Amino acid sequence: MITFQKIRWKNFLSTGNQFTEINFLESNTNLIIGTNGAGKSTMLDALTFVLFNKPFRKINKPQLVNATNERDCLVEIEFEINTRKYLVRRGIKPNVFDIIVDGKELHREADDRAMQRVLEDNILKVNYKSFTQIVILGSSTFVPFMQLTSANRREVIEDLLDIRIFSLMNNILKDKIRTQKEQVKSLDLKKDNLKDKMKMQQNFIDELENRGKENIEGNKNKITNLMSEVDGYLQENIKLQEDLENTTKQQEEVAGARQKLSKLNTLRGKISQKVSAITKEHKFFMENTVCPTCQQDIEEEFRVNRISDAQNKAKELKEGFDELESTIKFEQERERQFNALSKEITNLTHGISQNNTRVSGNQRQIRDLEQEIQTITENLANRNTEHEKLDEFKSNLAHTFAELSDKKQEIVHHDFAYSLLKDDGVKTKIIRKYLPFINQQVNRYLQMMDFYINFHLDEEFKETVKSPIHEDFSYSSFSEGEKMRIDLALLFTWREVARVKNSVNTNLLIMDEVFDSSLDGFGTDEFLKIIRYVIKDANIFVISHKQDMRDKFESVIMFDKVKGFSSKVSSDKEE
Repeated sequence: MITFQKIRWKNFLSTGNQFTEINFLESNTNLIIGTNGAGKSTMLDALTFVLFNKPFRKINKPQLVNATNERDCLVEIEFEINTRKYLVRRGIKPNVFDIIVDGKELHREADDRAMQRVLEDNILKVNYKSFTQIVILGSSTFVPFMQLTSANRREVIEDLLDIRIFSLMNNILKDKIRTQKEQVKSLDLKKDNLKDKMKMQQNFIDELENRGKENIEGNKNKITNLMSEVDGYLQENIKLQEDLENTTKQQEEVAGARQKLSKLNTLRGKISQKVSAITKEHKFFMENTVCPTCQQDIEEEFRVNRISDAQNKAKELKEGFDELESTIKFEQERERQFNALSKEITNLTHGISQNNTRVSGNQRQIRDLEQEIQTITENLANRNTEHEKLDEFKSNLAHTFAELSDKKQEIVHHDFAYSLLKDDGVKTKIIRKYLPFINQQVNRYLQMMDFYINFHLDEEFKETVKSPIHEDFSYSSFSEGEKMRIDLALLFTWREVARVKNSVNTNLLIMDEVFDSSLDGFGTDEFLKIIRYVIKDANIFVISHKQDMRDKFESVIMFDKVKGFSSKVSSDKEE
């Protein structure tokens, strides 16, 4: 049980820089009165703000700070749970959020949101929505249980019956199932990968064992053939080299013809010039008896001698020229032989070079084949290692299959548990067990308020309302006063359920202006009897404009505006 003891606030809404404090335990029934704007409902906002960081009314957080002082907004609340004493302090400008347990400040989480989760989940064990349904009734901003959605109604009931743990477990299971399914996908991929590795390794071993020797023999045969070709090329090169040497010797024998031809051609040119000159001289003396220059007669004997000399020289030159032409033809033949032999030498040299290239290519192939033979031989020698690798793949695959099977079985179990923890599972069975009690209590409180209807909530928290006169009413069909009686009956029932289950049970009950509009005089009297004689272990605070009820409460707390600030001006039955 949460026993709220004290709450105090300053610079909160219209409250000034001095703490306003209310002792929850001072009286069982308390009436809070005051004029409009005096601050009598401020306690509601302070209460929900300090516990849930959210004011009860629709007020933005910055507006909670007193507009005059503009800082040092602070709310503190003291309560006790199972002998442990708690102090929660929350403020704005500066930001303050402290949780003190038995005089020691609670170790801070990463941020205020994490601290808030600790406060709601681990200490109070109730959220804002459920808290307000059990502790507070009334006010224009309050949403009664009957006006909540079906999902929110369920949330309140689950809090009351202390079965929200099943929802939390369900969410945990949902996340776990999702994680496990991702793990199954990963294991499936791992399984397929191992199968591929096993297949490749087995193929490698088969290739190693079944084809290794065959490949070695094939490579050896290729090497033999290549070496035979090399021998052929080398033998051919020996013959080509002999031919090259012989041809080179032959070429040496006809070497120099070109130089001799050059000299002979030069000599032939000189002889031709001499022949031309002698021919001209012979022709001159044959045709002329008078000197064309001096016009003197040429002596006949001189002329005849010169003609005879010319004829003799011409004969000698002709004999020499013929001999020269014969020599030139001989040297030309030698030059032709030289050129032919040069071409043959080139062809022989090219043939030797080609054979050398072929030899190098064959030798390279032989080295590659020998390296391949060595690799295959080493692999054959290491095939035990390859078998070990294959065995390792098989072992990993078997382990993966086992892990995959376990994960799938876990998913089956978790799916089963998940189905049990869903809204239509265990929770519904528990709710179904308590629904008769809930409906019984609601109708009991309605009868206490002389409201004789049969109110029934089903498993989906939809209401069915019947009366002796009319059937099939709904909550929305009633007047505001009748709705308020139903809301009060539900509030009292929730508190009774919380007390029985010891879930979100608390001493505090606050009703804001429930008498001011919705309840008539008769309903008010019956309600006051209920809170005085029926509601147990409760410190009840009724906020109202009606001051004529002062004598019906053990304590009266009055609020008023003093120098512009909201203040508590009295806390007894005296004005």
